[in-house]
Amino acid sequence: MEFLNANNKPSWNHGSIGRILENTKYLGDDLYPQMIEKEQFEQVQNRRKERCQTLGRTAQPNSMVNQYTFSGKLRCGECGELYRKYVEHSGKTSERTNWKCKKYIYKNRVQCRCGVITDEQIKEAFISTANHIIFKRYLLDRKPKVASPPSTPEFKKLDQRVKDLESDGQYSSKELSDLIFKRAIAYYNTAEIKDYEHTTEKIKQVFSLREQLKEFDDDLFLKVVKQLTVYADRRLTFEFINGLTIDGTY
Repeated sequence: MEFLNANNKPSWNHGSIGRILENTKYLGDDLYPQMIEKEQFEQVQNRRKERCQTLGRTAQPNSMVNQYTFSGKLRCGECGELYRKYVEHSGKTSERTNWKCKKYIYKNRVQCRCGVITDEQIKEAFISTANHIIFKRYLLDRKPKVASPPSTPEFKKLDQRVKDLESDGQYSSKELSDLIFKRAIAYYNTAEIKDYEHTTEKIKQVFSLREQLKEFDDDLFLKVVKQLTVYADRRLTFEFINGLTIDGTY
């Protein structure tokens, strides 16, 4: 029996398997089932680290394992790319980490001038936002705006090509049928589940027994925050799992 990879091919390599082993999505959240226990996940990461040391390999400081809490949550408000965590002066007393837009540097040139943000700034901003909700719980009943169609570069490119072929009258071409299928997949991958009532109730349950936060809570952040958008003028927008957005600064 063959098991197909993400490209629908029975081809696997060290890198692809490694990405599966360090993928935190399998830990689950309020919307998707948990496929592996957190303790077992951490054991796998420790075993991989030991294996790297045995083989004389250096663990990558920007790997998914070391970005656990905020990985995949931060997005650039200027160009739309994800933020990545970078380690400067690794192993030295001056070592520090911060998050930058994926396109901050491209081909050795600064491409995006969106702000650089640290773990501590993210944590402080979340504490402030969470306390704002705790003191004003009625905010959780504020319905989000209706979501607009996906605007990812991939979807836009496919959609434009489909329109070009249709305008040329190539309705029976194989390329058009393939593109329509790919466009549907791109739309599906970015489509949001219409479950406002369900996710709002989840957030209310999480906050129901909470008092004022005095320190950052990883578990709370992971349960309620869907995405955090960072802007160049030091603004932040927290988007919660039910679509609620709250602005802040850092």
